[in-house]
Amino acid sequence: MTQSTSVLGVIGLGNVGEPLLQLLAATGHEVVGVDSDHAALDRVDRRLRSLGLKDPLVTLSGDPAVLATAGLVIEAVDEDLAVKSSVLRSLHELCPQDTVLVTTTALLPLSHLAAASGRPQATLGLRLAVPTAAGGTVEPVRTALSSDWSAGVLDAVLEGCGLRRAALGVAPAADASALVLGFANRAAALAASGEVGRDSIDTAMRLGCGLPVGPLELLDRIGLDTARATLGALREATGDDSFAPAPVLAEMIARGRTGRKARAGFHDYDECGDRAVAEQPVAGGTGAARVASVGVLGSGAMARGIAEVMASAGIRTVLVARDRLKAEATVAAVGDSLTRAVRRGRVTPEDRRAALELLVPASDVAAVADCDLVVEAVVEDLAVKREVFAALGRHCKPSTVLATTTSSLPVTACAVASGRPGQVVGMHFFNPAPVMKLVEVVSTEVSDEAAVSLARDVCARLGKTVVDCGDRAGFIVNYLLFPYLADAIRLLERPDTDIVATDEAVQQGYGFPMGPFLLLDTIGLDVSVAILRRLHGEFATRDFVPPAMLERLVSDGALGRKNGRGFHTARWSRSEQTARVLG
Repeated sequence: MTQSTSVLGVIGLGNVGEPLLQLLAATGHEVVGVDSDHAALDRVDRRLRSLGLKDPLVTLSGDPAVLATAGLVIEAVDEDLAVKSSVLRSLHELCPQDTVLVTTTALLPLSHLAAASGRPQATLGLRLAVPTAAGGTVEPVRTALSSDWSAGVLDAVLEGCGLRRAALGVAPAADASALVLGFANRAAALAASGEVGRDSIDTAMRLGCGLPVGPLELLDRIGLDTARATLGALREATGDDSFAPAPVLAEMIARGRTGRKARAGFHDYDECGDRAVAEQPVAGGTGAARVASVGVLGSGAMARGIAEVMASAGIRTVLVARDRLKAEATVAAVGDSLTRAVRRGRVTPEDRRAALELLVPASDVAAVADCDLVVEAVVEDLAVKREVFAALGRHCKPSTVLATTTSSLPVTACAVASGRPGQVVGMHFFNPAPVMKLVEVVSTEVSDEAAVSLARDVCARLGKTVVDCGDRAGFIVNYLLFPYLADAIRLLERPDTDIVATDEAVQQGYGFPMGPFLLLDTIGLDVSVAILRRLHGEFATRDFVPPAMLERLVSDGALGRKNGRGFHTARWSRSEQTARVLG
């Protein structure tokens, strides 16, 4: 670090500026934080002290004059062109000529701000999708007038803070932000409807999709006021009503619940900004104890995964397939999966042997007649599922709880077909079931509470986390996930959309495990079309209309990863070639 950056400054200590100040405070350099809001200064002071970061090297003030000796100042004030331009110009007049100015704008033109600052050669951008922490990803942004020296100063500061530099690009970063904010906005509207609890929404999306935080907590971290303003700007720029901010955002802002910075948003936060109430695992009740045997119907990946977790939990599991050979092959596939788990150290050889001894292959639904719980995991076709449930209703004992793993079809239709609707629930496992921790337990209007409780208790015995939801199309995860995926496909109507760059921007900027196009390929384009059609059938809005490009790809035989033809065709082709070479 050069001598000129021995003093580092941040002006604007909101959701973006405060985390940056905390990172700078840990570098060992003198740090100055400025905000005109004395309540914000008090909040930051308390948090720095609680983190052990408040020492003589950190100064907090409401007077920008304390930045006069800084070698680099990060501007993190409101996302308003006039406000940012004014702040940057005042910093130019206040600071030495070699002070580097950095703006955290997400949407405003950097070249305009650089020119407005009065020192375009030393004004840079710092793009952060979400408020960052040590180890997080940021993108330093230059203009055509930026000097190599000023860029080097910023790079050195970022490296000293433990931040990872990324090169996302303006358009992909903007697309990623629009996609993720649209997704979070729908989650806010769902929470406001009262149909699903706020904790359930965040838990479902975090565990069901592998997200670092749920969409409501993400809004809290961004700041509800910032998110609402950005959504409003997106709506104005695009004319797309799906960006219309959910009314609950304005209601919460009016009550002072602006997010993590205020210790209150969709969730409550402690002094350090952590969730005030940690999620508690679902405790197993008495229902699981009376489940001595479980039936699993199907031979696909979901059926195999559910059978594996049931047997691994010490439950006798009858696996029913179309014929005896198919059933035995499915049990063998479970054995292969457990063998891989042994190699990875997840289970012991003894655990594998014990689980396989509890697996019973069968080809007749009558084989599950005495089971305490039967889980249907056949093809996602309502006519087929109805036929299966009609047979289960005839063969199973009256106390047997019947469950469907459907991800989008109505559980009520299966319940009615069974002839015992009170005993039918939904148990939507996520693929791969041995790995994914989430199960959406779905109750219909006539589901017996005892049946729902048994399903929850069995999930707890399996080590799964349960979220409860009613029998609504898409439940929680698919209802929120698939409009986001459809929005991504609609970006391809623009000639400049880069599939790979957009995926990388979502992954690196927001920490998603994969971008939307890679996720579509992984789910299957045909499966995605079917789910969107089902959702659109119940919620007749544009959000759920299957994009024409997706329909066309599926009609042309492009199914995604499973047949090597999808949005990432080159990637899957290479994978297939590698597999052939390796045998």
